[in-house]
This record gives sequence, structure tokens and C-alpha cells, in this order.
Amino acid sequence: MTPGAAVSGEVASADAGFEPGRPAEAPGAAPQAPTTASGAPAPPDPTPTPVLDPWHRYDPWAPPPPAPLQHTGAATPTHQQRRNRTRRLLVVSGLVLALVSGGVGGVVGAYLERDGVGGDVVLPQAGVEGGGRAVEGVAGIAARALPSVVTLHVTGDEESGTGTGIVLDTRGHILTNNHVVQPAGSGGEISVSFSGGQTAKAKVVGHDTGYDLAVVQVSGVRGLRPMPLGNSDNVRVGDPVVAIGAPFGLDNTVTAGIISAKDRPITAGGDAADGSDVSYVDALQTDAPINPGNSGGPLLDAQGRVVGINSAIRSADDGTVTGDGQAGSIGLGFAIPVNQAKRVAEELINTGKATHPVIGVTLDMDYTGDGARIATKGSDGDPAVTAGGPGAQAGLKAGDVITEVDGERVHSGDELIVRTRAHRPGDRLRLTLRRDGRDMTVSLVLGSSTRD
Repeated sequence: MTPGAAVSGEVASADAGFEPGRPAEAPGAAPQAPTTASGAPAPPDPTPTPVLDPWHRYDPWAPPPPAPLQHTGAATPTHQQRRNRTRRLLVVSGLVLALVSGGVGGVVGAYLERDGVGGDVVLPQAGVEGGGRAVEGVAGIAARALPSVVTLHVTGDEESGTGTGIVLDTRGHILTNNHVVQPAGSGGEISVSFSGGQTAKAKVVGHDTGYDLAVVQVSGVRGLRPMPLGNSDNVRVGDPVVAIGAPFGLDNTVTAGIISAKDRPITAGGDAADGSDVSYVDALQTDAPINPGNSGGPLLDAQGRVVGINSAIRSADDGTVTGDGQAGSIGLGFAIPVNQAKRVAEELINTGKATHPVIGVTLDMDYTGDGARIATKGSDGDPAVTAGGPGAQAGLKAGDVITEVDGERVHSGDELIVRTRAHRPGDRLRLTLRRDGRDMTVSLVLGSSTRD
């Protein structure tokens, strides 16, 4: 109904300048007083004539107006009734289809859950997606994710600490950082607290220093909700992200930010004297506040899926990257991409160890020039290029300076290791190197090693 349209026949007549029972008056004629049949003036009407309100004011406490008058006739369905009936049939059909589909999905899921217990674990993951983004609220993301986030309390002979983890499957596997569980050593204890208040003891299934990842397992815990895994290849700079963890022991803390950068080559942890136990990460950088205790927790995309494992922050006091120091957040946090974490987690669950892609050369870590230089000799006096290894087969030689990997610049030996470990064993790389003042490109297939 358009504004000002009539709501009844009487109102329409009044709007048109007519009144039932009275003749029409000529345009411009003065209005005449009502008279009786004898011609005498008629007494005033005790019922006041309603004044039409041009603003259509609505009184919420007044009774509803009578329904518009309708023609009587045969009870045949109108066009609108037929449309409503068709719509109801479509809704009912949709509900039946949804119930049937849900039942089939439940049967298939139960079958896979039952028959998958004896085989290798392959974690489900999102596929590659387009560039569109559906942003959801932080509160909704946190509500869905918190039941899958746990807090780890680790105690050992000499130290203790707190970290975060995510539930991977209904078998009780939990992914976290290696530096979170490291204080437990071989005789320590790991206690896991769930957002619902449950606690359970955990044992280490496998860990890897080079990737700074570990998997622990709990048993006897009901209602485990696996955290959905996203795809870090889909991440774009500027995407909104949410971090959940237990900074300084404050469990279930939620912070939000964006992806600040991708493919940040960082090294964290380890012994500064000999370079042992160093983690090499081709990291996602975020400004979501991350503090000690967030380590091992999820970095979530706008759909509430894990895209990274929070692992390190840049410290404001000494400018170093640390995974377990006590410095606070300055907006420079780093997370292990979930695609790398997924592969390592599956290997740790299925074999107890993680494989590392290798080039088969020894690098000169004291080289201060631009690029990664192959040493003249190995650390044990053997040739720097392993005989029969991937580097030797690609034609690499001692003294070569590798400057690019697949077209991306490499500025140091650490960066070359990071770029290499971002791939899988068996992947083919295109290396650009400088030899005797000349630039050249070689193709190399990565080998495999289980050593840190």
C-alpha cells in the first residue's frame, strides 16, 4: 500500500470529496449545513467525525484496526494461496532432504571414525580458496574455538612453564610447541586443562626441535572437539586473525589483529654458543597481541580455522626473537603456518619423528656477505657437498653462494634453511647461485632427513 492510499471505502469517498447520502457539490460552492427531511436544520451529530491524520500516527496501546473488507464467493485458492502452499511444500521437502543428508553424513562419519583407528592419522584440512573474505565477529570465533583450546602446565626437575595447545582429533592428540613441553624432559609431568574445567595428564607422542612442534596425548577425556584446520596458502596480508592462549598463565585469553606479513624467515630458541636446538620458521607475522604462554596456541582466520601456531615474539628489550622469554607484546608476533604444522603433526603422530627436507650441503654460517655460502669443508672434515646427495646431483660446489630460492632472495644461511624447511622432501627447487662472479640457476630435488 502506498503512503496516503485509502484503507476503506468510506475513507476513499471522503478523500475524493463525496459523502454517502449527499449530492455532490459544485466545485467552489460553499458547504451546506445538513438538514432533515422537512428542511429544518439537522441536530448536531453526537459522534465526532474522526480527523484524518496525515502523519498516520500509531498508538501501540489501541486495539488493531478491522481487517479490510473482502468479496465473498467460492472458496477457491487464490494465486497467493497457491504460492504459499508451494512454498510450504518446498520447505518440508528441504527439511526431509536435510535430515536424510544428515543421517547419511552421520553414518559415514561413524564408519570413518571406527575404521580409521588402526591406520595412519591424516588430518582433515580446508582446500585452496578464492580471494573473497567473509568476516565474522571475534566473539563468534572465540565461542566456537575455545572448547578446542587447552592450557598445558609443564613441570620438570629444573624449570616449569605454561603454554597452549589445540585438540587435533578425538583420540586425544594435542599440538603445541616443542619449547612448551621441553622443560618436562624425560621425567617431568604435563597437565592439560580444558576450557570446560576438565584436567588430564598427557604424554609426549613426538617432538621436533627444528620445527618447534610437539604432539602430546591425553586419554579418558570425553567430548573432545577437534580444532578445524585452515589453509595457510589462502592467507593474505591484512586478513583479520584471532589468537587464543594463556599469556602469563591467564588461560582462554582472546586477542585480535591482522596478518602483518607472510614468509618471514625467523630463527628462535637454541644455544647462542653452538647454534643447537634452533627453530627455523617461515612464519606468518601478526600484530595480534601474543605473550609468553600463548606459545602453541591457534592463530585463527575469520571462519574460526587455524592458519598458524603461535610460537615467537620479537622482544622489545634486546631485539631478539624468543618463544619463552618474559618480554611483553610489541605487536610483532610470529606463527608457524598450519600447512607445515599439519605435515609435521601427522608424522609425529604416525611415526614419532618428523622428516626434514635437505639440500645435502654444509653452509658457512660465519659468512657475512649477501646470500648463503657453501663451506669449503664439512664440520667433521668431510666434503661440504655430500657425495650423492641432492646438492651434488644438482651440481653444487664448495664456495657457491646461493642467492635465491624459487625467485625469492636469500640473504643468509639461516634464511636458506628456513626457505628449505618450508617445503616437503621430494619438492623441486630452483636455486640461483653465484660462482666465480657469474650467476647461474640449477634445479634441485630435496632429500629427506630425520635429524634436527
